[in-house]
Amino acid sequence: MRALIDNIEEALCGLIFMAMTLLGFANVTVRYLSNHSLASTEELLINGFLLLTVLGAAIAAKRGDHLAVTIIHDLLPRRGKIAMIVISTALGCVLLGASAWFTAELVSNQLSNGMLSYALQVPAWYYTAAVPVAFVLVMVRFIQQAGRAVRELADPPMAMPGTGVGGSHV
Repeated sequence: MRALIDNIEEALCGLIFMAMTLLGFANVTVRYLSNHSLASTEELLINGFLLLTVLGAAIAAKRGDHLAVTIIHDLLPRRGKIAMIVISTALGCVLLGASAWFTAELVSNQLSNGMLSYALQVPAWYYTAAVPVAFVLVMVRFIQQAGRAVRELADPPMAMPGTGVGGSHV
């Protein structure tokens, strides 16, 4: 169960991508065999790409692979690096919190207006309900990665006996 929680983004991305691939393949097959297309696949694929993008951001945040310019960070002493991580994480959380808030407002507006999707005519909030949750997930993973980075800076590697060279520890 712990492994699923730790890797939920990867699992969801895999499922969504597999469904999108099968849907796209079905659309191409139907179009090739009958000269008609499944018009509804476009809205499903677009919304799948949206979820893949936000979940991909959560994966990058968890791994510490998000886009960063580190020239100033690299020049700072250890305490400065920790401060920089805390400040950037706080600013990132403000941005992600605002994104979650505004997408939750979008879902609320879609619910209250009874908005339907253009092709399948299903409630539009079906597609957008997961987006605010995904933004919160990105925020959680961003905070987790910042915590790991701060712990690594606060607890420097110990020297390996007899070498005078620092070793890594896990």
